[in-house]
Amino acid sequence: MALKITRASDPITVDRLNMVIYGPPGIAKTSLAFTAEAPLLLDFDNGSHRAANRKDVVRVTSWADITNIDAGDLEPFKTIVVDTAGRALDSLSVDIIKANPKHGRGGALTLQGFGELKSRFGAFLKLLNSFGKDVVLIAHMDEQRSGDDVIERLDVQGGSKGEIYKTADAMGRLIIENKQRWLLFSPTDAAFGKNPGQLDPLKVPHFEDADFEGFLGRVIQQTKDRLNEASLAQKEAAAEQEWFRDAVSKINSVDQLNGLLGRVANAPKACKVMMRDKATAIGAHYDTSRNEFVLSSKEAA
Repeated sequence: MALKITRASDPITVDRLNMVIYGPPGIAKTSLAFTAEAPLLLDFDNGSHRAANRKDVVRVTSWADITNIDAGDLEPFKTIVVDTAGRALDSLSVDIIKANPKHGRGGALTLQGFGELKSRFGAFLKLLNSFGKDVVLIAHMDEQRSGDDVIERLDVQGGSKGEIYKTADAMGRLIIENKQRWLLFSPTDAAFGKNPGQLDPLKVPHFEDADFEGFLGRVIQQTKDRLNEASLAQKEAAAEQEWFRDAVSKINSVDQLNGLLGRVANAPKACKVMMRDKATAIGAHYDTSRNEFVLSSKEAA
């Protein structure tokens, strides 16, 4: 079967995201999640009643409550929130041991049980992705010490932590600094993060502010827009390089080279390299004092 290759000149449209938001307890992660667009919250943590702006929820008491989730259930919603990923894994662990007691010992998963946990949680995330919705995973923060330094990580058990890191398109941490909440996506030496949209630190509005409603939805959309702009820019750059590749191949004089100077000024660097290489091939060089290509002395003579 032939490979389906996406060319560098073909844009890759991003129409859904997996986003991870983590932070310490009590920092209003659930309230923030409810500001996503048309959210449905899978409440494994049983804390949705504490949110300042509660929307629709599924109060999950066991993994069986969400086993048969399907597209029809999610049709009215645009964002699925898992709150929290750690509690979801705890619930799944109980289900795994119930189904196969050999996967547990003393109420904890065995090595084989952790393998099953990783596999089934990965499959669950793929199922949510298949519905075409944005997925937000909420997680508590785990502080680990390295000497005097505090390292921030997700408070998630087993190898499934790695699955969350891998499937996350964007990962931000919610912090409080001088009584102001901030959402930070860029990684640091002491904290994980993914910032594909190159977002600056975002000041989170207060619950009572009008612009708090819809805040996370706007952040998700902005990330998608940035990614799609980058993909479109890449397509345009590839198209420009292809145009120059064809045009430069037909050049055989300095005048023809100079005829492209206006266009190459705003072209990708690769196009400038093509021009330089062509100049060398026909015995010319760029004269900075004249701002144009001229024949080298031997060829001019």
